[in-house]
Amino acid sequence: MRYIIAVAGKGGVGKTTVAALLIKELSKNNGPILAIDADPNSNLNILLGMDYNETIADIREEAKSHSSASMPKSDFFNMRLQEIVTEGDGVDLLVMGRPEGPGCYCAVNNILRDYLSALSKNYKYVVIDNEAGMEHLSRCTADSVDNLVLVSDTTMVGIHSAVNAFNTAKKSGLKVKSFSLLVNKSNGELDREKKDLLDTAGLDITGYVRFEKEIEENSEAGLGIPRIASSALSAGLRSLIK
Repeated sequence: MRYIIAVAGKGGVGKTTVAALLIKELSKNNGPILAIDADPNSNLNILLGMDYNETIADIREEAKSHSSASMPKSDFFNMRLQEIVTEGDGVDLLVMGRPEGPGCYCAVNNILRDYLSALSKNYKYVVIDNEAGMEHLSRCTADSVDNLVLVSDTTMVGIHSAVNAFNTAKKSGLKVKSFSLLVNKSNGELDREKKDLLDTAGLDITGYVRFEKEIEENSEAGLGIPRIASSALSAGLRSLIK
C-alpha cells in the first residue's frame, strides 16, 4: 500500500533537510522511494547526492504545444515522465521545476496529476518536498496525502509559519489524512508561549529533530546529508515511518 508524505515549511527552517533525512531513512528498508521535489527552489537532489537533467516543468511546456495524431498528449506524458525519473540507490527522484508561464495549463496539469498518481503506485512510499504554500502539492497528486509534515525551527516566526501552512492546507481542499509538526534544529522543547500558540491552532508536536553541526556545515557547502545525520532523527520523525 503506497503511503504519501508531503513535507512543507517556510524557507530556512530546514524543511528540505528533514525531507532528505526521512527519505534516506525510509530507503534503508523500504526502497525504492519516490522523492518528488516540488519546491521551485529545487535542491533536494543535492542533499540526496543525485543529479537530474529535466524537470516536470520542461515536459509541461512541451506538452502544452504538443500536437500529434500518432501520439496523444496522454501517451506523450507517460513516455516523457518515465524518461526523466532519476534512479538512485533506494531512491528515485522527480523534480517539478519552475512555476508555470503565462497561459492556461489546466488540461496539462490534470493529465500530469493522473500520470504522477499512476507512477507513484509503483512505490511503497512517496515523499514530496513542498514549498510553504500548497499550490505545487495540488499539482503533484490527485490522491490523499497520508501525512502532511509541517517543519518549523524553534523561532516564533517558524511556529507562526507552520500554523499558517496548517490552516491553509485545511482550507485548500487538499485531501490530508493526518498532520504532523516536526521542530527542527532543536536543543530542547519549545517554551510555553509557543506551545500555547500550537495548542490554540490544534496542531500537535510530533517530535523534535535535534541540531547537528555537521548537517549545517554540509548544507552551507552544498554537500549531501552526512552519514552521521541519522543520529538527528528523533522518535517523532521515526514515527512517520509506518
